[in-house]
Amino acid sequence: MCRFLAYAGAPTFLDRLLVEPEASLIAQSLAAREAKTVVNADGCGIGWYGEREEPGTYRGVLPAWSDDNLASLCRQIRSRMFAAHVRSATSGDVSPANCHPFTLGRHLFLHNGQIGDYERIRRRIDALIPDDLYAHRRGNGDSEVIFLAALARGLDADPVAAVAATLGEILAVMRRAGVTKPLRFAAVQADGADLRCFRWSSDGRDPSLYWRDEDGGCVVASEPFDAEAGWHAVPPGSVLTVDMRGRTTLARFAPASIPVAA
Repeated sequence: MCRFLAYAGAPTFLDRLLVEPEASLIAQSLAAREAKTVVNADGCGIGWYGEREEPGTYRGVLPAWSDDNLASLCRQIRSRMFAAHVRSATSGDVSPANCHPFTLGRHLFLHNGQIGDYERIRRRIDALIPDDLYAHRRGNGDSEVIFLAALARGLDADPVAAVAATLGEILAVMRRAGVTKPLRFAAVQADGADLRCFRWSSDGRDPSLYWRDEDGGCVVASEPFDAEAGWHAVPPGSVLTVDMRGRTTLARFAPASIPVAA
């Protein structure tokens, strides 16, 4: 499983949260503590909001611990909202196109989890993306599909409902195909105004996710980057929304119920 970290609040340099902590995300790429996969070496990426509406991004296939460009950018970029990801591939090639975060317009998305048996049902899952958005498909992994399909289901208007609808349709495809492997979903969706951090799974084994107030903001991470107090687990089946002031709202979350046709 991948690892990620996201932040919203008072502007801060990225290296303060991504590089400097003892168990930082960079360190977790080599030695994750709460993941089935200890080493996350299949690429890395960051996305951040600055002076423009759309986020800036950097994605590369080097492991985060050996990517000097990543470390250099983190030392220089100061942002009010950003997210970073280290990848352990469950589907898709090791290529920049499959590295997170994925962006389109003002939206940013990254994911830790999997669509069970994705390679077997890939054509049917990819069909959830309409033609106008499929033109933006660059990789061949499952996470990008979730993002583009959610954009088509109203991510601009109601992000939580759009993600719920997307996961509901994916589950319906899986059931029709007789897939028994789980759908697991820990993810961050951002639009420059709010972060939405999801934690859900179809088998009750939700990927780990934590949050903590952090000097005028809020940080959300797959696992804590230090042993200090203040970390809270995001409850299973929940979505945590963080606004630009670092204020948090927690709500229940589940995929929409989609009838399965015979």
